[in-house]
Amino acid sequence: MRLAAPAAPKEWQRCTDFGTLPMVTDLKLSVRFYRTALGHEPVREWLKELPPAERKAIGEEIRTVQIGWPLGMPIVRKLDADLWEVRVKLPDRIARVLFTVEEGVAVLLHGFIKKSQKTPAPDLKTAKDRKKLLVQARSAQ
Repeated sequence: MRLAAPAAPKEWQRCTDFGTLPMVTDLKLSVRFYRTALGHEPVREWLKELPPAERKAIGEEIRTVQIGWPLGMPIVRKLDADLWEVRVKLPDRIARVLFTVEEGVAVLLHGFIKKSQKTPAPDLKTAKDRKKLLVQARSAQ
């Protein structure tokens, strides 16, 4: 009779919409997606439109931020007060995920494929507007 290898303990892995990740217990940041008043999660929706390999690469960089926060270049760049970008080099293009940090949680505000040297003003405005709405919602509580 052949015995199966023991499965890894469940706390070592975590299933996500984007694959199974090894569980790290000493994360410096947790992550959540920005949610609109209508319940949409724009960054999650954007990620689901990308090919699996690109989703995985972006997820790995976000995980690096969670483990090593605070980080700087080349992975993270500060854009504005309480606003940073995760910089992800994909095989044939560049992705950015803009986020803010509040109370130990990185809130993913906006994601896009970068097509120029400079962060496009509309993408930066989207992230700033969403961050402002988060601040307003927190102060209303």
